[in-house]
Amino acid sequence: MDNIFEVVDKTGRKISLSKERWKHITIEHPEISNYNDLINVIENPDNVLESDRESKVRWYYSYNKKRKLYFKVSVKYLNGEGYVITAHYISKIE
Repeated sequence: MDNIFEVVDKTGRKISLSKERWKHITIEHPEISNYNDLINVIENPDNVLESDRESKVRWYYSYNKKRKLYFKVSVKYLNGEGYVITAHYISKIE
């Protein structure tokens, strides 16, 4: 699978974004046009929470002052590595 990026989060785990997931994000959430925004949230989150729907998913949040919204990146962990599954803006942390 071709990855657009691979970074390490604050806990030392590798997280990658595939071309397929980036395509999904930009189609479903066209307000997101720069994958560097995802990198910034993963490397410097304001908050990281476990999904209330699936234990292998973590939600990375960062507040965007300009938009007055939280940027949320959803990451699924398999075998110790993370994979971005989606990203979007929300009004409050879930």
